[in-house]
Amino acid sequence: MVGNPNSGKTTMFNKLTGSSQRVGNWPGVTVELKEGKLKCEEDIVVVDLPGIYSLSPYSPEEMVSRDFLLNDRPDAVINIVDASNLERNLYLTTQILEMGIPAVIALNMMDVVAREGVKIDTGKLSEALGCKIVETAALRGDGVEELTEAVISVMGTENGGSLTYSRDLEGYIRDTEEAINGKVPEETKRWYALKLLEKDERAGKSIDGDVRDKVEGIVALMEEKRDNDADGIIAEERYALIEKIVTHAVDGGGVKIKETISDRIDRIVTSRRLGIPIFIVIMFAIYFVAIETIGGWGTSHLSNYIGNTLMPDADRWLTDAGVSSWLVGLVVNGIIGGVGTVIVFLPQMLVLFFILVILEECGYMARVAFIMDHIFRRFGLSGRSFISVLVGMGCGVPGIMSSTAIRGETERKITAMTVTFIPCSAKLPVIALIAGALFGQSAFVAISIYVIGIICILMSGLILKKWKSLAGTPSPFIMELPPYHMPRVSSVVRSTLERIWSFVKNAATFVLLACVVIWFLSTFDWGLHMVDVKDSMLADIGNVLRWIFVPLGFGDDWQFTTATITGLLTKENIVGTLGVLMSPGGTGSGELWNVVGSMLTQAGGYSFLLFNMICAPCFAAIGAMRGALGSWKDTIKAVLYQCALAYTLALIIYQFLTIFFGNGPEWWMILAVTALAGLIYVLVSKEPFGFLRRVQDA
Repeated sequence: MVGNPNSGKTTMFNKLTGSSQRVGNWPGVTVELKEGKLKCEEDIVVVDLPGIYSLSPYSPEEMVSRDFLLNDRPDAVINIVDASNLERNLYLTTQILEMGIPAVIALNMMDVVAREGVKIDTGKLSEALGCKIVETAALRGDGVEELTEAVISVMGTENGGSLTYSRDLEGYIRDTEEAINGKVPEETKRWYALKLLEKDERAGKSIDGDVRDKVEGIVALMEEKRDNDADGIIAEERYALIEKIVTHAVDGGGVKIKETISDRIDRIVTSRRLGIPIFIVIMFAIYFVAIETIGGWGTSHLSNYIGNTLMPDADRWLTDAGVSSWLVGLVVNGIIGGVGTVIVFLPQMLVLFFILVILEECGYMARVAFIMDHIFRRFGLSGRSFISVLVGMGCGVPGIMSSTAIRGETERKITAMTVTFIPCSAKLPVIALIAGALFGQSAFVAISIYVIGIICILMSGLILKKWKSLAGTPSPFIMELPPYHMPRVSSVVRSTLERIWSFVKNAATFVLLACVVIWFLSTFDWGLHMVDVKDSMLADIGNVLRWIFVPLGFGDDWQFTTATITGLLTKENIVGTLGVLMSPGGTGSGELWNVVGSMLTQAGGYSFLLFNMICAPCFAAIGAMRGALGSWKDTIKAVLYQCALAYTLALIIYQFLTIFFGNGPEWWMILAVTALAGLIYVLVSKEPFGFLRRVQDA
């Protein structure tokens, strides 16, 4: 299956195979090849290629798709074409038909075309393109059976013929085919001829020097006679042919006469003045609903049940059964108490994920990437970087992996290093804990962390670009804004449950294991005697390291230091660790809020939250970062940078918040002012790292 982004390709893949692959509204979400067995014919494998606009090797998605079609030679190609944007989609179709592979066109979104009053004569279109065409509406499941029958019927047959361009271009194609005869496979000879005429470098590597010289002579002659660059000539020919076909087969040429609802909405939500304020208001509303109202009520009831019913009942049942006291403590305080402290935030996560999925499905989140592009570009990044940020809001691992779709190497590396500055789902319980313990569950806490995360990404764009190995300009950013549409209930529910399941699975695996280990370390001393938590092994470890965080306002109590360290396994562990250490009596997360609120000031609590949001991500994300950056050396540098930035910001914000809340300055204010001056210098100086390079050269 091949098609443009947002053409409904992945939705059709799900209909044909029963797969529940993620559907996104931006290029870069689907980078790898996805496979699924055809429902009615399990011996037929359907491969979902990345969404692309052409087979020119300008992006990783295009290279993956092109290599698969050339090297694996599938038995047939299903080309998903968005009927409401026929001219643009057919550009890819012309290239597919030239590859000599039997093809069927799924003319998708025909329901949208019908609403717009445009009529497409599929018979004429099929005749002009030389292949079978099936009308479909993937979201509703229309035409799926007909498409299945059509693709099975063409498998193993010869391609229905190629398109014919102008007389002079066809002459150049014939001359090029004669030059490369025997050098490339016969079935792809026409495709190679056109690619060589376009000066496609990857195609040029398939022929030897003498043949290449002959082809370059043909290209030079074509450029001289047409007075244009070779790739421009081929593009003009393709679009001229497409325009001719569309004019012949489509009533009104497919031109949209009236302004759509999407156009009117976009005039407001994508405007330079209103776009970002609207986005901030929407995010505030989401977190207000998820944390302060519906989600907060659910969390409160679940917390009361776990703390006041489940844990006491479990303690009573195990004690009555004669279970030893250490095992009772492990089950009640370690497992139920630790994991339960994370699970209580499930209602808030459910509400949050549900609303975010609706925004993604309806097409709004694609607009956010467009809005942020002109801002990111000023800091050496682009809207494609923000796409990775949006993906990373669910989980940092796919967010980092999606950065590999960015063309520019420096922009790709900086994006991979900074994606996790935006809170992922694993960090949301930490936000909810601090907001509930110290700020009355205010949604402003969550919004401020997101805003600071974006600021950190932009600052990093400026800072890291000044390092010689990361210098460069942002890559061009082109994307389609899909029409707004009502999300499908089944799709929203499926995507929400997938994210919730990921959250629960982490709690049932990594968090469970971590809570058991934390319980053990906080219950026994080095001689393996059961002791009070303040005399435990974990207390000794925390007390050794806690001084590092004293300037940040949360180093006076070792529990917050150990929670920060266990957060490297998975960020939910921060809450789980505090749950084991601070509510050993089985009183639930409500008591945990009270304990945390009594141990931290508002300034210290916000500093603790900020540091854990910006510092090194979980081990899984660090592993993904290693793949994106290409070496452990660069990965270690990235982790050190993240920790240094997190420490610097937490130090500055804590010291100044301490004065703001009327507690007076501390001696550490001198260090905070020095750090602030250093940060400003690095941001404004043209070559802040020059002295380091001079030291290295010396």
